[in-house]
Amino acid sequence: MTLYHFGNCVALVYVPYYMTYKYSGLSEYGAFWKCIQAGGIYVFTQLCKMLVLATFFDSDALGGGTGDFNFLAEFLRCSVDVADLLGFGVILSRIPGKGHSKLITAGLGWAAAEVVLSRGIMLWVGARGTEFSWIYIQKCLESNVLLIQHITTATLVWLFTRHDLNKTFKPLVTLLLVVTIFKGVWLDGLLSILSFGIWSTIAFKAFISSLIGFITLHVYTGLAQKIGI
Repeated sequence: MTLYHFGNCVALVYVPYYMTYKYSGLSEYGAFWKCIQAGGIYVFTQLCKMLVLATFFDSDALGGGTGDFNFLAEFLRCSVDVADLLGFGVILSRIPGKGHSKLITAGLGWAAAEVVLSRGIMLWVGARGTEFSWIYIQKCLESNVLLIQHITTATLVWLFTRHDLNKTFKPLVTLLLVVTIFKGVWLDGLLSILSFGIWSTIAFKAFISSLIGFITLHVYTGLAQKIGI
């Protein structure tokens, strides 16, 4: 039973990533190693963020050991997350390709590296060692939301660096980047005020990520038609 539960969790968290890779056309472009490169840049970026947090920020300010929402701690963490945008910028500049293939490669590689490092050990130790617990199913669903979020972030970074983007969309793209980076501040703060349950929280996060993704897709489609990609 424990092995069956572990298999279900692994399938729930990793199959959507495989389906995205296979049916987005990345497998036809041989983008597997490009995704690995994107994952490597993710690891390097996270190490740099950890170094910055440990060097320049007070551990007491980042603590939040009570379990309640801590605005200052979340703001400090999110301010360091600006490094993620630089990481995406490096990926998009170093990985060859054009159109949606480059953006999905960057987002998928980044998200896959995050889910392997943040969920792999948890599932191996936790889901394999208990008969059943909803917490692992919930964590796996959150990983699927992160996939949408990271592909959206990669697209926003690409749009922000384009000089041929319509100037009327530039403020919108900038606003969406700020909203994405500081999501831990405003979204988690809102959820703590609303006191949602865990399932409602996951559903609300999925809705927000999908909404931002839909707006980003609309802007990207307009630019793609304009430049012919």
